[in-house]
Amino acid sequence: MPDKIIGFSKLSRVDKINWISKNFLNNSNEFENILNKYLNDDNKIQSLHNSFSENSISNFYLPYSVSPNFLINNNNYCIPLVTEESSVVAALANSSKFWYDRGGFKSKVLLNTKSGQIHFKYNGNIENLQEFVNKNEDELIKSTDKLTKRMKQRGGGIKKIELINMSKKLVSYFQLNVSFLTIDSMGANFINSCLEKISKTFQELINNSDQFKESEKKIEIIMSILSNYTPECIVESSVECKIDELGSVGKMSSNEFAIKFKTAFDIANIDINRAVTHNKGIMNGIDAVLISTGNDFRAVEAGIHAFASRTGNYKSLSECSIIDNIFRIKLKIPLSIGTVGGITDIHPMVKLSLKLLKTPTSNDLMNIICSVGLAQNYAAVKSLVTTGIQKGHMKMHLINILNKQNATQDQINKAEEYFKDKDINNQSVSNFLDQH
Repeated sequence: MPDKIIGFSKLSRVDKINWISKNFLNNSNEFENILNKYLNDDNKIQSLHNSFSENSISNFYLPYSVSPNFLINNNNYCIPLVTEESSVVAALANSSKFWYDRGGFKSKVLLNTKSGQIHFKYNGNIENLQEFVNKNEDELIKSTDKLTKRMKQRGGGIKKIELINMSKKLVSYFQLNVSFLTIDSMGANFINSCLEKISKTFQELINNSDQFKESEKKIEIIMSILSNYTPECIVESSVECKIDELGSVGKMSSNEFAIKFKTAFDIANIDINRAVTHNKGIMNGIDAVLISTGNDFRAVEAGIHAFASRTGNYKSLSECSIIDNIFRIKLKIPLSIGTVGGITDIHPMVKLSLKLLKTPTSNDLMNIICSVGLAQNYAAVKSLVTTGIQKGHMKMHLINILNKQNATQDQINKAEEYFKDKDINNQSVSNFLDQH
């Protein structure tokens, strides 16, 4: 077992690679060769990428794809996508093309408030504490004026501060819940800076107040941090058409398909086993756009899955209805994202993605991302209730094998046709290539 290393981050890139190779890879030259192949030839760009993270020794590439024909609120978009799963891009392209001719996606931001909490312990009169917070709310907000000046100029800032009594769940535990408008910024650093300033002001005001006994003034600030659960930052997208406009699907009539499709949605609303996978399909599309636009997909994932559990049972994020011969699906999700600040201002590919999307506001991007999630949801469930999900997956498996065996484009085209209804494995594909 390798000895513990101290000061690894201070080593040069070459020394880091040598240490890893020596201790974990039997001094293999392949490790360094691969890392070097994935470096950018432009030193300035590589230096920029190195600055994004600690202990950077190379780059990890994912495909940058696009999906055209996304009609959202009567605007035609070409969507940038970063994902390693080809079936996601293909599904989105088919789904967007299908709905383009049926009015496209209609989307609207319902709420756009984000929040953070100051978590603290307090032992004393609760009504007294509530009165104090109410009386000093403006003073607490005012203490952040230097931090919020520029955000206020853009129309954002702090909306309100509320005391949340959590002492029945954890002895002496309370929160100051602070609501924010961050306009086009995701606002993580802004929110956290404001919360830390408010917490200090809160303690100072209590210590200088004659409203509390000396024992009550000894509040303990546990932490001050934004929340990635944003149930007041909501966007909703939908598509609809007459049932007969769905067309026949395989051997099913449009009516049979619509009913079967809705049943799949109904199952996802009552069964957690299906709901998790149903929602994961939605996230396939959402995450691909989040990554391409430099947003924190981990934060969004956490918040969306929590939202799916808000009733106490994990359920489908989307709904399907058939009313008066109208087939309709909609998706409502919390979405805390930004189009300025952070990596969006410095990553060349992120800046390109936002330019491709017509330099959207955060509300515009919320509408785009939610619509992409719904498009992916439609495509996935349509596949499940018709041809089955494996058809697309096996095609991807075939392409991977063909690429490993250095097949030509002509061989790939012939193989896709040949293996439509045949078993796909390394040997069968190898035999096919030998014959073609």
